[in-house]
Amino acid sequence: MRLCYNIIQFKICTERGKYAINHDKLADLLTRVQQGALSVEQALERLRTLPYEDLGFAKVDHHRALRKGFPEVIFCPGKTTAQIVDIARRLASTGATVLATRAAPEVYQAVRRELPGAEYSMVARAIIIRGAEKLEPAGNIGVISAGTADLPVAEEAALTAELMGGRVNRVYDVGVAGIHRLFDNWDRLSKARVLVVVAGMEGALASVVGGMAACPIIAVPTSVGYGAHFQGLASLLTMLNSCAAGVAVVNIDNGFGAGYTAALINRIGLEGYSA
Repeated sequence: MRLCYNIIQFKICTERGKYAINHDKLADLLTRVQQGALSVEQALERLRTLPYEDLGFAKVDHHRALRKGFPEVIFCPGKTTAQIVDIARRLASTGATVLATRAAPEVYQAVRRELPGAEYSMVARAIIIRGAEKLEPAGNIGVISAGTADLPVAEEAALTAELMGGRVNRVYDVGVAGIHRLFDNWDRLSKARVLVVVAGMEGALASVVGGMAACPIIAVPTSVGYGAHFQGLASLLTMLNSCAAGVAVVNIDNGFGAGYTAALINRIGLEGYSA
């Protein structure tokens, strides 16, 4: 059985074409081998090709959902619209969930012409194509923003965590300039398994939350602020130098990274997810 699982570095192929390997497809394949409905040679034939698709300008990793628990995500800046559309089409053809971050509205329109099921979050600046597998929201992830100007980054984090199966509670515009707003929502936030705290300006909110919460805190500095804020460097340094224990920091404006990490933490110990 272990030998069979070591074969998961390869992608399944069928007569109808290539598609991504995931947990259910692999389990079905191994079950058919176990039951004698498929020979070892036939199984190896279906697992013979490499786990990515070479498009020339990109090598699309169809194997990532099995390795990491979530498919490859498209980071749009730096790519042409045609490249984004092509990558999205190849990912969607496997039945996987597609997430494209930092996507402009015109990029979404181009994707939607090719893939009518595509959705767009204007606030998060993200394109979503929902996969065949429907995940029931589980656990409890809190996403907090200091100000309304931080919402694009906070929503990117919240959307990412939701697509990865997390139940997300949003509490926005509760920064230190009016800290009573945070306290008014603390009953909800205190039940979270992990908290994402998004703040620009001086970034003090992460330390405040870190001094109160018993769960891990993922702090996200944003580029929101005036000149001496240095496009997020001031809040980044504040968060890195937090005296509150349990605060970890991601890169400036990296809502996706924070949401992804929060979803992984949230999965630990939940039924249906491996730790």
